[in-house]
Amino acid sequence: MPSTNNAPKPWDTDDIDKWKIEPFKPSDNVGGTLSEESSFIVLFPKYREVYLREAWPGVTKALKNLGIACTLDLVNGSMEVKTANVALTKKTWDPAAILKARDLVKLLARSVPAPEALRVLQDDVAADVIKIRNLVNNKEKFVKRRQRLLGPNAATLKALQLLTGTYIQVQGNTVSAIGGYKGLKEVRRVVEDTMANIHPIYQIKELMVKRELAKDPLLKNESWDRFLPNYKKRSLSKRLKPHRISEKKPYTPFPPAAEPSKVDLQLEAGEYHIGRDAKKRIAQEERMEKQKLKKEEKKREREKDFIAPDEPVDGERKKKKRKAKALDEE
Repeated sequence: MPSTNNAPKPWDTDDIDKWKIEPFKPSDNVGGTLSEESSFIVLFPKYREVYLREAWPGVTKALKNLGIACTLDLVNGSMEVKTANVALTKKTWDPAAILKARDLVKLLARSVPAPEALRVLQDDVAADVIKIRNLVNNKEKFVKRRQRLLGPNAATLKALQLLTGTYIQVQGNTVSAIGGYKGLKEVRRVVEDTMANIHPIYQIKELMVKRELAKDPLLKNESWDRFLPNYKKRSLSKRLKPHRISEKKPYTPFPPAAEPSKVDLQLEAGEYHIGRDAKKRIAQEERMEKQKLKKEEKKREREKDFIAPDEPVDGERKKKKRKAKALDEE
């Protein structure tokens, strides 16, 4: 049977955006309403209680349009989204609505403002919470690299938001990002590289170059590798050889000879068969000999102060006197 893949398709024109995400409508859900309940609970810190209490009416109104019930529990410090209410369950026509609501409460717990977090309910917007604490073992390095991601006066973070078209919130041990799928992919790459001790300015320069190249229609189907900056890793140390070079000994299959024991040394010196009293006497004589040598050395040092210096010869005395007279006359 001949292939129909290359057959002409009059409906497939160039003006069609094949990557466009069409909004999900109630008419698209042919299967009807949901038959099982789903719920998610997310805890939030104590300092977010005041803000969540003020922003909760807007969150409730936005989720009600999707048929999702939400509960704010200030006693236990938790937020719950569910489709358990029968009246709301029948109205829930989007199966992914509960997943969007879950991402919404996650972002609210991570100090993301409510207007930005509510964008997750749109079909072409997603969220990504990146855990960065487990990427760096040392806490001091982690704090420095997290601050490097923010930059002075949050300039680096603003540049990333403009280039990727996302909203980024750095809070504690996580980085929350909201935006399109392509932008979230770039944000995750930059964050992971920053935690791996690669400065974000390199990725920012690369994103700026890609942004300018995307405007040129001639370079649309070409490779951009020749335009992107290529940074080489430089070694700060110019030393090519180590300080200590250990010489490898020639390999021998035989083990090294055993060191002589104390008994062997005594046998060589002829002291093994000497009695205990004789050993004590020999040790005493050696001690007395050492003391005698030390005593004579100290005596010589004390007598150095009483030795008369060498007197000059008569000729040298006359020369010194002449020099003294000449100096006085001058």
